[in-house]
Amino acid sequence: MKEYSIGQMSRRTGVKVTTIRYYEQRGLIPSPARTEGGQRRYDEAALERLAFLRHARELGFGLNDIADLMALAEAPSEDCAPAHEIARKQLAAVDRRMTILAQLREELARMADTDDPGHVGKCRVIEVLEDHRLCIGAHDTTQSGTVFVHRNADGSS
Repeated sequence: MKEYSIGQMSRRTGVKVTTIRYYEQRGLIPSPARTEGGQRRYDEAALERLAFLRHARELGFGLNDIADLMALAEAPSEDCAPAHEIARKQLAAVDRRMTILAQLREELARMADTDDPGHVGKCRVIEVLEDHRLCIGAHDTTQSGTVFVHRNADGSS
């Protein structure tokens, strides 16, 4: 049976060693056997599980959804509907982020493409950043985890 050190797991999957340890602590990959010297020794199944996890993260799935998908993967005779529901939920989240990013892109392009007289006192980029009301649309991104809040000169919102 082939065994892998944590460094080998990292190199083979592209997942950082600290992240592998974190996934292990979260129970997403099983705690491996250890050598007499205390080094982790992962088996092929752990390598495959880590590759699954990395691919799911690349697609933007959260760790809780990944745990659910991994549990489903371990029960091949179960109904596939829950996996599709998780994927649909992730697709909706991606669509929301794409809408927000399109709005942000439009606003940034408008700011960047404005011809200014050459000094910061009349710079459109600075003016828009100082006064959110000058933006063409709302781009509150609370859904994506980042919140943009307009602050007045006195610090109030």
